[in-house]
Amino acid sequence: MNAAARPPGVDPAWPDDAIEVGRIGEPWGLKGWVKVQPFAADPQALFSSRRWFLLPSEKAGPLRPATSAAAIPSLLKIIQVKDHGDVVVALAQEVPDRNAAEALRGARVFIGRANFPTPDPDEFYWVDLIGLNVVNRAGEKLGIVAGLIDTGPHSVLRVAPEVLPEGVSAQEAERLIPFVGAYVDAVSLEQRLITVDWGLDY
Repeated sequence: MNAAARPPGVDPAWPDDAIEVGRIGEPWGLKGWVKVQPFAADPQALFSSRRWFLLPSEKAGPLRPATSAAAIPSLLKIIQVKDHGDVVVALAQEVPDRNAAEALRGARVFIGRANFPTPDPDEFYWVDLIGLNVVNRAGEKLGIVAGLIDTGPHSVLRVAPEVLPEGVSAQEAERLIPFVGAYVDAVSLEQRLITVDWGLDY
């Protein structure tokens, strides 16, 4: 999931903490429902907010004027949302029929981070981990969380050094640390710090 500042020319209510949580796919049925491909395995953010902010696909260019019949609205007010296999389906006030739903295909869905459900004490949203410093038990700094990889059974931290060694690519310099209790001692969002059982030479 990626954070995004409010783009120029879109809804002034765009949240400062907007996070990209999915993409709109094909229409579902004839009454304006759309399929959404969530970015998270557990798409609770899509269920927790009734205000979805949209940007067009990167391939579509800037938002078209609101006067255009085929415009992508910058805000959807969600009436209903439900699970549908590997996707989520939703109905919004601004999407009255299948043609309107088709016009949204490829749109990027954003939700304010403040509207995400509160995770359990031992659970974290990926977006909250990216950018945190990672140190080992000896206090040695391993780098900064650049991203995560979902392997199915668990996630893996991609930890990038602050300074690349000479002649080494960013990918080669990354450490991959399983985000499991056997290796992760503590996560402090307040201190922006993750402490792990991991050596410098691993």
